[in-house]
Amino acid sequence: MKIPTFVRLITIGLFSLIVSSTSVAVEQSKTDTINKTQAAKRAQQKVSGRVLKVDQSKSTYRVKVLQKSGRVVSVDVDKKSGKVTQQGAKK
Repeated sequence: MKIPTFVRLITIGLFSLIVSSTSVAVEQSKTDTINKTQAAKRAQQKVSGRVLKVDQSKSTYRVKVLQKSGRVVSVDVDKKSGKVTQQGAKK
């Protein structure tokens, strides 16, 4: 039995769509990290004040925040989870 050409084309098209959408999902999971701006906002939510600097390492952002009291607080933000941990304050 011969399969009509349009059925073959539809089958190939659907297969290509499935393969390409799977590769896009894999690429997105590799890049699901927060950026510097998002890290600064999360740090400000944890410690109110003005963001002075955002440094990055392999797995975290270190955000330095100036509080109204004059203290500078270092906050670490995990790049993947976005979890915020406060390091300490300097006067």
